[in-house]
Amino acid sequence: MSQDRGPRRPRRLEKYALISASATALSLTASGCVVVHGEREVLPSATRSEAAKALERFTSAYNAADKAYDASLDADHTAGALAAIDSARLKAGAANHPDGNPAHEPLELTDAKFTIPKKAGWPRWFVADTKANKGGTARWLLVFTRDGLEETWEAAYLTLVAPGKVPEFKTDQEGWAEAVPANSTDVSVPPAGLSKGYTTYLRDGGKSFADGVHTSSWRALREKRSIRPGLVTQYIDEPLTNGDYAPLALRTKDGGALVFFTSRHFEKQTAARGASVPTPNKDVLALTDGEIKQSLTMEFVSNQVVLDPADGQVSVLGRVQGLTSGKGE
Repeated sequence: MSQDRGPRRPRRLEKYALISASATALSLTASGCVVVHGEREVLPSATRSEAAKALERFTSAYNAADKAYDASLDADHTAGALAAIDSARLKAGAANHPDGNPAHEPLELTDAKFTIPKKAGWPRWFVADTKANKGGTARWLLVFTRDGLEETWEAAYLTLVAPGKVPEFKTDQEGWAEAVPANSTDVSVPPAGLSKGYTTYLRDGGKSFADGVHTSSWRALREKRSIRPGLVTQYIDEPLTNGDYAPLALRTKDGGALVFFTSRHFEKQTAARGASVPTPNKDVLALTDGEIKQSLTMEFVSNQVVLDPADGQVSVLGRVQGLTSGKGE
């Protein structure tokens, strides 16, 4: 139904070229000039204090945006799947509550554990595993990324995982983690292929993904809902892999990988002649263009976190999905 949109916002390549140049260290010695290319060095993506500060700034911006229902207040602190989901939520909220969020409750993220990979080049990124005052007992996993030394850390992924399900990561003697390349072949599914693999699985089934709430159970639920008296529901699933939607993976202690990736999903409800599409709630209506006569097409962005083992089926640990737009016809 649509094409992969790539990055949420332009990446200002000229600025990055300057940042990359400024990151190159030039030292003069008695024997002459020695050039060290900072962008090629394998370095921790962030210091632990920088990671803590990024989480603090994100939380502050998120709360300000949620309280005012103003997406501009946290736009500089979100990217990728989280930005798509969060900005649509705030847009709907502003349409229905122009004076702000009457049910605002500040988000509190505590007991933060940071997993920071040591890597070369951009983007650099890290994972924050936190406890929250929302979402029950689930741990909140946020992935922060940035594309240059002078850029703001942005939260690109947010998933919720049951306690005890976050795996142990492979780390070096200093505690730095290992990033798994997108094209790595030492796991069951290369991280770059997970989005396409997942959307193909949702359509056709298969053995690549283990049974669970976000795999076999979701397929069964969609099949049950596809045909109801007077209403047909169709599903289309598309991978999202470019720019801010690129997958990010950490090596686990057992040799597998914990991978974050994004997908896009469409749900089209079409009423039979003489019937009508069920009236959507006011948040859906706020994001819907056109008049709902015989059909309603809803577009969702979803971000997943999975265990991709060295051998065996991929397990989906958590998934957060949000409506981003709708079209009535």
